[in-house]
Amino acid sequence: CLSLEPNLSGLRSIGLAELTERAGLQTRVDRKYIVPLGEVGSLLAEVEPGTEVLEIDGIRLFTYQSVYFDTAELTSYLLTARRRRRRFKVRTRCYVDSSLCVLEVKVPGPRSQTVKHRAPYQRGDLETLRPGRRFVDEVLGGQRIAIQPETSFVPTLVTRYQRSTLFMPTTASRVTIDTDLSWHDYQHGLRLPDLAIVETKTATAVSRFDRQLWRHGHRPVRVSKYCTGLAALRPDLPAKRWARVLRRHFGRADI
Repeated sequence: CLSLEPNLSGLRSIGLAELTERAGLQTRVDRKYIVPLGEVGSLLAEVEPGTEVLEIDGIRLFTYQSVYFDTAELTSYLLTARRRRRRFKVRTRCYVDSSLCVLEVKVPGPRSQTVKHRAPYQRGDLETLRPGRRFVDEVLGGQRIAIQPETSFVPTLVTRYQRSTLFMPTTASRVTIDTDLSWHDYQHGLRLPDLAIVETKTATAVSRFDRQLWRHGHRPVRVSKYCTGLAALRPDLPAKRWARVLRRHFGRADI
């Protein structure tokens, strides 16, 4: 897997506290792109003046691991696959380099925005929702998403990748570049070392990096690390929403 570190070395650094202050973007518009890894370097070479890269303790490329939770009936997956308005994702996330862990609940906001609710979490609890179930129920209840208290959430999919995060000053937006992508559902695994998932995160406006991607022939795609990854591993699941991406990038010739 090619490393992005040489391409990031020429950018000024920004710390986590400053990045959060200038572009926290817990409510935001996300646009996702799948880009061949070999093309990412040329994109980084053209970023707008003043672009900064997140750096913590001298590290600019961070390892993320997320555990996604769903019901036995895959309620979270199916609500998204069927394009329901009141959908959600629940995950624990570990920033492996720092051992910081959080519990996150993502729900749709107005005007195609995504709203992320998060709470601190213990590393030893990453594969259980027991300590965080009240938090999950409160967030979902506030969105009028009906999950009965007796309904169990179980760990369903684990994702792991390396992420670099850029700050774009003109639109106070962020760009994340995820590489060395892998998934496993406790039975099967999948790794896509030659691809990057690039995501722009803006308050509303299109960023200059979006326009740069468009000039290079890349368009936003429907891809969800949880749903698309699970569909790639589970051919029995309904997945028309991600059919094009599954065929083109995830090796699902049958869809």
